[in-house]
Amino acid sequence: MQLDKVVAYHKALADPTRIRMMILLAGGELNGQTLADKLSVTPATITHHAAKLREASLINERRDKNTIYFSLNDYFLKSNAEASLRLIYRGTEEGKGEEGMEEERGRTKDTVIRHFFTKQGRLKQLPSQLKKKLIVLEHIVSGLEMGRKYAEKEINEYIGQYHEDFATIRREFIMHQFMYREDGIYEMNPSEMWAKWYQLA
Repeated sequence: MQLDKVVAYHKALADPTRIRMMILLAGGELNGQTLADKLSVTPATITHHAAKLREASLINERRDKNTIYFSLNDYFLKSNAEASLRLIYRGTEEGKGEEGMEEERGRTKDTVIRHFFTKQGRLKQLPSQLKKKLIVLEHIVSGLEMGRKYAEKEINEYIGQYHEDFATIRREFIMHQFMYREDGIYEMNPSEMWAKWYQLA
């Protein structure tokens, strides 16, 4: 189990200044100077902490001329928090009335896969609806090996078996936390960190 990814999320939050930054950003986008003024720190301090939060995908950055604006990455903030809870509680939740839910999820997955994949296993198109897209991505990524490190060329070749637009699907893997990339090397995240299609409204 790649606990280090869950730990990295909590390490990014383990600083009072970073927590205060995120509390301020919960109210909307702010630039670095404004954050520095509100927190009574230097802009350099904001830059340092923003880098830590950005590495953990907890904030977004937007540049407008010479000014950088920061905003919360709500999706990753919530999905990482939920991944931690799933990891901690998964042993106590297994087997508690999950059978019926699993059967229903299985039927939903089968329906989506039949609709979007050919009989030969090729992806016809990437769904625009997020729930269906996550089912498709989960289906594809499940063929990779947990714990194995892949070069980008290997990932491209693997995805190419399903669809020619490997660059888009590779980005989707990262965006929805099925995989992470470091120094050009790709590795699967623990399944607890994957975006869960069945948790969407």
